[in-house]
Amino acid sequence: MAPYHSGQRVAVLADAQNLYHSAHSLFSRNVDYAAVLERAVNDRELVRAIAYVIRAHSPDEERFFEALDDIGFETKIKDLKTFEDGTKKADWDVGLSLDAITLASHVDSIVLCTGDGDFTRLCWHLRHEGVRVEVMSFEPSTAEDLIDAADSFVNLGEEEYLL
Repeated sequence: MAPYHSGQRVAVLADAQNLYHSAHSLFSRNVDYAAVLERAVNDRELVRAIAYVIRAHSPDEERFFEALDDIGFETKIKDLKTFEDGTKKADWDVGLSLDAITLASHVDSIVLCTGDGDFTRLCWHLRHEGVRVEVMSFEPSTAEDLIDAADSFVNLGEEEYLL
C-alpha cells in the first residue's frame, strides 16, 4: 500500500493499558500521548482519536483521563472487574476492533497504538478492506505478527515519546 500523504483521513486508536504497561516495564516511564498523537496524525486529517482506558480507581487516573481529552483523544472507559476468586480483568480488544471496523469506511488509515498480537487478524482484515494500517508501540513488547501485518511500524521506544 502507498505511504501516507497529507490528504489522508486517519483514525488513531490507542490501547492505553498496553502502552502504559510496556512503557513502565521497559523504561519505568510514562507515554507522551501528545507526541504519539502528533506522530500518528503526521499532518493528515484526523477523523477520530480514541484512547481505551481502564478505571481501576487509582489516585491520579481521572486526571489522566482529562489530560487525554485535553490532548484530543476521546476516552472510552471500562471498569476493572474483580471476580469472586480475586482475579481481575478488563480489556478493550473487542471494543477497539469493532470501532476500527466501523471507522474503516470513513478513513484511509488507522493507526493502532498497541503491541498486542490479538490485533493481528484485525490488521489483515482492515488491509483487505483497503485501509492502511499503521502500528505504533514499543518494539520489544510488540508481537512480531502484528508488526508483519501492518503497513508500517513506529517504535515508541524513542525519547520523544516518553515522559
